[in-house]
Amino acid sequence: MDISIVIVNWNTRELLLDCLASVYATLKDLSFEVFLVDNASSDGSVEAVRAHYPQVRVIRNERNLGFAAANNMALRVMQGKYALLLNTDAVLTEGAVKRLVAFMGENQQVGMACGQLLNADGSKQNSIANFPTLLNLLVNETLLRILMPKRFPSKRRDYAAPIQVESCIGACLMVRKAALDMVGLLDERYFFFMEETDWALSMHQAGWQSWFVPDAHIYHLQGKSAGDNVEARKMFYRSRYQYFRKWHGDLVYLFGLMVLVRLLVNVVLNSAGVLLTLGADQGCRRRLRRYAILFGWHFRGCS
Repeated sequence: MDISIVIVNWNTRELLLDCLASVYATLKDLSFEVFLVDNASSDGSVEAVRAHYPQVRVIRNERNLGFAAANNMALRVMQGKYALLLNTDAVLTEGAVKRLVAFMGENQQVGMACGQLLNADGSKQNSIANFPTLLNLLVNETLLRILMPKRFPSKRRDYAAPIQVESCIGACLMVRKAALDMVGLLDERYFFFMEETDWALSMHQAGWQSWFVPDAHIYHLQGKSAGDNVEARKMFYRSRYQYFRKWHGDLVYLFGLMVLVRLLVNVVLNSAGVLLTLGADQGCRRRLRRYAILFGWHFRGCS
């Protein structure tokens, strides 16, 4: 078995079916198995998959266990040489997975690899992640990518060949089974966000490398599976705090204070924007509301 594809789903029926269609349309020359781990969807996702793709191995949970725990259920029983973690809002292009497999087959030190994520219009998304530090919290990441492109690679540059990176965005992530066996499964303390970055750091410390393969293209309808509302942002912050607590100990408190200050600055700036436009700028009003909610949530201790 070449690849074990693991797809975690929560109420994204149509996205899931499109994702599976791309899997079976593009993986023609590889042996593979597909796992669907469903986190208690109520939109008929499981029934639709069983009707259209009866060969998919379905693991159905009675409640939403989160991303890490759900993936681990399939990773424990996978038979492939590689695991491919695939979001339901990802659509594979022809040859993408084959290129990732070929690259990892030629580079035995690589534990994790990803391709170029694309928006629906074909424009590039950031597919590479850096390990969170106080530096990339203090300084805007876009600015860091402009000022230090080698240290912070991004979609702003065109890469003619694969490059080594710190971590990968997890929308379409290939992981070597041997690396997984060495470092262990995803840390289930993360409900959603940061799991793959945490995993990449564990692999890095164990001697494995993470690489970006630019000619493997994957469409990613960014945010459709996770959502982009305030509750999703709270999940993101919780995961980042978990990451800092795990890897940097008491620095998590400094990190939290810095986040609180940044949110307060955003509240003040957007309040000024609302006042200057007399409330006419809907984007400014929307951002003010979001930042105000997140600031209050942090101020109350991230309950």
